[in-house]
Amino acid sequence: MSHFPLHTTDSAPEGARDLLKGARQKLGFVPNLYGHLAEAPAALEAYFDLSALFDKTSFTPVERQVVLLATSVANGCEFCVAAHSMIALKMAGAAAEVVDALRGEATIPDKRLDELAAFTRTVVSQRGWVPEGELDRFLAAGFTKQQAIEVVLGVAMKTLSNYTNHITGTATNPEFGDFAWSHRQS
Repeated sequence: MSHFPLHTTDSAPEGARDLLKGARQKLGFVPNLYGHLAEAPAALEAYFDLSALFDKTSFTPVERQVVLLATSVANGCEFCVAAHSMIALKMAGAAAEVVDALRGEATIPDKRLDELAAFTRTVVSQRGWVPEGELDRFLAAGFTKQQAIEVVLGVAMKTLSNYTNHITGTATNPEFGDFAWSHRQS
């Protein structure tokens, strides 16, 4: 059992209530991650702010999901892999083979997206200490120096949610159930 409450719009601290209400209006439900992040209203607000900022990057919606999924798989976050698998497929328009490859840490058929995933995994595993050759490959794949930093923004956003989910033991919402993933199966 988790030491952390799964807040609702009624039980959340004052600073998080309106954020949870907004999520419910937008999505039709409150993702369990948000219910746990609500314990620290500033963390919930930071997650929403980082998400909005990441949406403003130069990456396409599919590329953004590649970064978020690659990070979540690398960090073993079952909740975020399920959620972003659904978002990638149903909202961003990613191909199923791209999402399947990301979930299994396999080669993505699209070489550019594969390089983006590889670079993202290196940022995560090396804690930002990306070897020069790997940065060169990322740039040679057609990405920019700006996008290298934008990957760091996506990794920061997912690190906040991935680590929160690990600490709080966040269960995957039924709404993401068709996309359930276990880090033990990758």
